[in-house]
Order: sequence, then structure tokens, then C-alpha cells
Amino acid sequence: MSCSSSVIQLQLPASGQAERAPVHLLPCELEHNGPAQIMEYFCATVKDHKPEKTVSFRGRELKGQEVSCPQRCTGLVLKEVNRPGSEEEDRTVRVTSVFDKLTYWNLETPPSSDDTIVRAMDWPELAEAIHGPVD
Repeated sequence: MSCSSSVIQLQLPASGQAERAPVHLLPCELEHNGPAQIMEYFCATVKDHKPEKTVSFRGRELKGQEVSCPQRCTGLVLKEVNRPGSEEEDRTVRVTSVFDKLTYWNLETPPSSDDTIVRAMDWPELAEAIHGPVD
């Protein structure tokens, strides 16, 4: 029986402080990998109706909500560093920015506490309760 493993190397910013950037989780797959004019085509049309936000994206209405990362957690935006000619399974990614909150969007459905991303933000606290010391 053989076991293959790969290594993922994480490159942190030289100064130790990465740029903070707004993060949006969209309910779609985009076949584009590169910069986009987000501020011109997306954020400018956000209508904020606390706590829900609405936006039109390519003619479809999205309803969203901002959620914060769990305490003591920081979100990382990663970009894979291309290594031309490398056929190894090992990969290198670098931190391009960090975030402590993100806006997630549903297609025409109002945000709710049952949404996957909202429940995922509860996981670190739940994991601590399950795996932490018992008093």
C-alpha cells in the first residue's frame, strides 16, 4: 500500500501585515481568474437594508448579509504561486489579503441563520466545546 502526500507552503507577507480587503461570497461560478473591476460593477449598487443587503448582479437579484469571522480567527485570501514546469504535487500559496468579516450572497433568497456560511462561523466555538478540557 502506497501513501502519497503533498506539501502546501504558505507565504506570509514580508511585513507580517497583509492588506485588508472586502470579501464577497457569490452563489455562482465565475470562469475568470484575475483582477476584476469590483468597485465599478458590484459594490456601487449595494442597497443596505439592515441587516440584509441587496444587489443586482448580471440582472439577477442577490440578497446578502455581512458575517464576522469567529473570535481569534482571521480569514485569509490566498493565491497559488505558479511554478512553471513543476509536476510535483507540492504547492505554494501566498496571502494576498486578510479579512475579519465577509458578505455572503444568496440568489433571490433572504439570508438566514440556516445558511451554510453562518453555521460554519459557529464551528470554532463548537469545536472548542467538544474538544476542550472538561471542568
